[in-house]
Amino acid sequence: MESLTKNRQTPATLRAMIERAYGPDEVPGPATDWCTELGHGWFNVAYRIRLRSGALVVLKIAPPPGVEVMTYERGAMATELAALELIRAHTTVPVPAVDFADRSRELCDADWFAMPFIDGDNLGMLRDTLTAAERDAYQEQLGAATAELNTIRGTAFGPLTGPGSDSWRTVFTAMIGSVLDDGERRGVGLGHSYAGLRALIESRADSLDEVTEPRFVEWDLWDNNAMVRDGRIVAIIDHERAFWGDPLIEAGFTASELPAFGDSKAFMRGYGHAPLTPVEQIRRRLYGLYLALIMVIETEYRVMTDPGHLAWVRARLDEAVALVTAT
Repeated sequence: MESLTKNRQTPATLRAMIERAYGPDEVPGPATDWCTELGHGWFNVAYRIRLRSGALVVLKIAPPPGVEVMTYERGAMATELAALELIRAHTTVPVPAVDFADRSRELCDADWFAMPFIDGDNLGMLRDTLTAAERDAYQEQLGAATAELNTIRGTAFGPLTGPGSDSWRTVFTAMIGSVLDDGERRGVGLGHSYAGLRALIESRADSLDEVTEPRFVEWDLWDNNAMVRDGRIVAIIDHERAFWGDPLIEAGFTASELPAFGDSKAFMRGYGHAPLTPVEQIRRRLYGLYLALIMVIETEYRVMTDPGHLAWVRARLDEAVALVTAT
């Protein structure tokens, strides 16, 4: 995917990164086929690297400091590193190991880290080739993996790297408020007034008070962030949007209120979640609104111009606003 935030580096810089992470003996030789950009992500740039030994690894590099990102994306690589550490320490959910992380800004202008390459297929790219039964089986696995991730308990709501709050209502309203602030700052037209959206959110915010225990939330666990092989998930990737929050905000629940995102039944079956209560339904609709606002506003920050994508995300925002209004 093409995006303004992708911080591409020269072969010379990539070689220097390899030397720092794996030592001089692993720097690739003169061949030209040692490096391939992995293109499916929207935010960070990632390269598949063949080391001199033949081992495959990935270098992931954060956006350059001069590119304006949305508020919730600031410090995303530090969040991802914290998330990987938590997941590996407290769950059996498969995630890549971190071979080396560098936040010195000495070799390039941003944070970066190195990890083993995952031998598998990206579920999002594979999805259209699967039968309905195969898709459901993977969604059940995603549900089970998400449920296990959500067993990790935190001490406060908010960013993994802090600061936090003992109130989910305070944290979530600040999260969605910052997205609206980002949109206003760049003059993004939403088809709905910013003041009206803030009032709508506040009028439903008491539903958030039901959430009293901070849990690890992956939030971005879509098909595109699952690597699969031989019918099973072999790795979950891209953890930079994780936080301490309400598990019901997880991506797999989105379709329970926004049908354009698919069918949530298999995910919920794998997760082990009962049908949503009325208060959970209100919260889930607020979370759908949060996602829809991000999808629309990020098009300005990422300079996305595909008319089909722009029309689709704006339709989702209209749908999300209508659902929250109807509760």
